[in-house]
Amino acid sequence: MTTAFSGRDPASVTLDAVRDGDVGPADIRIHPDTLRAQAAVAREHGNPQLAANFERAAELTAFDESDILALYELLRPGRATGDQLRAKADELEAREAPICAAFVREAAAVYERTGLTA
Repeated sequence: MTTAFSGRDPASVTLDAVRDGDVGPADIRIHPDTLRAQAAVAREHGNPQLAANFERAAELTAFDESDILALYELLRPGRATGDQLRAKADELEAREAPICAAFVREAAAVYERTGLTA
């Protein structure tokens, strides 16, 4: 069964529940298991790139929005050095986000090779 990040049954997240103040942010946030299930479906249907995106997203559910926005900002071309990107990858690895860490390491290598680092 699919659940919200809060563990709530998504069927109970109704407009009436929102109006009554019974729905919080965690009730409308996707659960990492849902994203992993979507990754499996994408992979089964021959879309490994989409599957990888879902797997990275599943890891990122453990992060605050501010951390995710800072990561996106760091990944913008010209915003970070290769060393800064590798340091962020090490941090992601330490925070149990190895797929995201590998993505950032790959970005560091590509950015350095193509002149997109700061």
